[in-house]
Amino acid sequence: MAPWCTTLSGWSWVAMVTGWVLVVGLAVWAVCRLFPGQARLDARTVLEQRLAAGELDAEQYRELRDTLDDRSAAKGTP
Repeated sequence: MAPWCTTLSGWSWVAMVTGWVLVVGLAVWAVCRLFPGQARLDARTVLEQRLAAGELDAEQYRELRDTLDDRSAAKGTP
């Protein structure tokens, strides 16, 4: 029988399991790096980004910010 078909010793099993864990871990890491998830942003952050991008003028920003502040105060969120 070929040498690769022999019975594995205890250390060989440890090496094989460790090797597979590394291979699967590397594959998961690579997929996560290639397809990053989009972080969920809170409403205030989105509002500030829209102001920075020029989608809103200062008056619209203030009105929407005040609306958000009123909603958060009603919910009891600081």
